[in-house]
Amino acid sequence: MTKLWGGRFGDEPAPELIAFTESLSFDRLLANEDCAVLAAHARALARAGIIGDDDADVAVAALEGIAKDIASGSFGFDDGDEDIHTAVERALLARAPDVAPRVRAGLSRNDRVVAALRLWLIRHGRSVALTLCDLIDALTGRAREHADALLPGYTHLQRAQPVRLAHHLLAHAFAFERDVRRLLDALGRTDVSPLGAGALAGSTLGLDAHATAHALGFGFVAPNSIDAVSDRDFVAEFCAAVAIAAVHASRLGEEIVLWTSAEFGFAELSDAFATGSSLMPQKKNPDVAELARGKAGRLIGNLTGLLATFPVRY
Repeated sequence: MTKLWGGRFGDEPAPELIAFTESLSFDRLLANEDCAVLAAHARALARAGIIGDDDADVAVAALEGIAKDIASGSFGFDDGDEDIHTAVERALLARAPDVAPRVRAGLSRNDRVVAALRLWLIRHGRSVALTLCDLIDALTGRAREHADALLPGYTHLQRAQPVRLAHHLLAHAFAFERDVRRLLDALGRTDVSPLGAGALAGSTLGLDAHATAHALGFGFVAPNSIDAVSDRDFVAEFCAAVAIAAVHASRLGEEIVLWTSAEFGFAELSDAFATGSSLMPQKKNPDVAELARGKAGRLIGNLTGLLATFPVRY
């Protein structure tokens, strides 16, 4: 299949180039959002009189079918699919050959990619916030159950002052509550449609960017086309909020490790959430808490790696 960017090229791309530049192995996660963006764009073209309403209906129906097939696992990806956007275009061309070439009008892969990424992050980012809310509920529930329980409070891992267990648990809950607010705040800045920006300076087709944004559920339209296609701040903000939440989870995990040790003996893990030793059967290991600490480093690394790519994102 001809590449989306291959208009001026006479030779086919080398296999080595395709292997090095492919992103389908991970950006296939954007399949549902990419199909939604193309469908909304088809409707925008119809509103502008560039394609007929019937053509838009055909394109939208085909894209809905493609999204369902990819979600079910029945979709056949091709070796030439460098990314999810190429795969969707190829499938659309096969299912609606008369309409597919015209649906590209006025849409760059630049604004299309960013729109799909923003939609995906909004959907999945909210689920991260809800998961943290569940953790907050668990901590506050245990605080209510043990409102009068006392334990030593520590500074520098030395016993300092007596505190209530509820007070200590709620210290973690308040940290996670800030994480939820950080995530939602970042998602608020994600809720901006870049569609209409084209490659970087828009198009001359007179498409209604506000109507397209509304159709996709965006709350706002990007006011500057160059910023719209180059902005990845929203991803960095979300990754930063997640990394901070992971550090808070690591701190809670470390306390679980300490508190369930024989030296502290403040708590005991359920057998369902502990592991054992192949040599020492008396042991109950807090592997879940230790893995939470270890995985925090991965999220911090993801943020660092992302920030390092920012200078070359244009």
